[in-house]
Amino acid sequence: MATVRESPTAAISVKARQLVAAGRPVINLGEGELDFDTPDHIKAAGIHAIRDGQTKYTAVSGTPELKGAIQAKFQRENGLEYRLDQIIAGTGAKQILFNALLSTVTAGDEVIVPSPFWVSYPDMTRLAGGTPVIVPCDENCGLKLRPQALAKAISPRTKWLVLNSPNNPSGAVYSAAELRDIASVLLDNDHVMVLSDDVYEHIVYDGLAHTLAAVEPRLVERTLTVNGVSKVFSMTGWRLGYAGGPVWLVRALDIIQSQSTSNPSSISQAAAAAALNASLDYFGPRLDALRRRRDHVIAALGKTGGRLCGATPEGAFYVFANCRGMIDATAPNGFAIGSDIDAATYLLEAADLAMVPGAAFGMSPYLRIAYAVDDDTLATACRRLVAACERLSA
Repeated sequence: MATVRESPTAAISVKARQLVAAGRPVINLGEGELDFDTPDHIKAAGIHAIRDGQTKYTAVSGTPELKGAIQAKFQRENGLEYRLDQIIAGTGAKQILFNALLSTVTAGDEVIVPSPFWVSYPDMTRLAGGTPVIVPCDENCGLKLRPQALAKAISPRTKWLVLNSPNNPSGAVYSAAELRDIASVLLDNDHVMVLSDDVYEHIVYDGLAHTLAAVEPRLVERTLTVNGVSKVFSMTGWRLGYAGGPVWLVRALDIIQSQSTSNPSSISQAAAAAALNASLDYFGPRLDALRRRRDHVIAALGKTGGRLCGATPEGAFYVFANCRGMIDATAPNGFAIGSDIDAATYLLEAADLAMVPGAAFGMSPYLRIAYAVDDDTLATACRRLVAACERLSA
């Protein structure tokens, strides 16, 4: 435990809630959670499951109804054909990712993690006994992994590549062509498996998200395609994730789960089945709202006098803002900003804005701005952000 840390995003949310409880008007732009409510038809399915007595243990990997819905989803939306014994549901995509590493990684194994990365990947690797190999992906390559960088990072000890698209925190989305380029490197290195984290797949503003196993079917047997209902269905609290992959790996996940948490909530499973089986037409207006909010944040960055800047993200609901223009600036109270952590501290204390510094995602100096809050709250946050930057002196 001495080698890992508390999730920085969770820590920011805890601090923001504490300040709100103390009477501060803090706006939390640090949490990876949509402000939209779970759709009514999904809530109704959960209520029906309770009333129908679906409150007992289920099979560890999920009910036949849920696994059938997951199977149909993979076929319909991703062009992936999985048998039911190749599918597992867990208590969130996070549990499945962790169990995949825990079941395969041993001391000396390496896991390639492109940065910026979701905060948990490196620490999950360490908890499993492995070594995270961080591969920086700067703005010159669109904050995305390039095949040359991947090839250079692979060693005989490499066990996994973690690939997250749309990406948290950058919002970058890999095209099919970019995934094919990555696949070409992996085909030359048949000892490397892929954790494809697709949990934001439906939050894409232009075009569609692609998943590696569908783009390159020769990698299906080396890829665990991970997804969940938290984001597009606004079901973070229901804690339900799922994955499709090779039989041997899914069986290993099943064993670990059976000895730790057992099955995910039977009620959440029923609700998730209803979510996956229903139309996504309801999400169109929500995506329009997110696009509007994204553009609002980008416009606000343009008013900070160069203190903050950032490219317009293609997906997810984050802007990964470069805060290099805040470094070496001084606040009115004399506080000197020397890092993105200092920048986040200044904005929290001086503007009541909670954001996560880029250091948490393996790349500085940046701030992750989560814009999944209602329009009025976001407008207030943007005004505070611009005003706080104006108060800085060189």
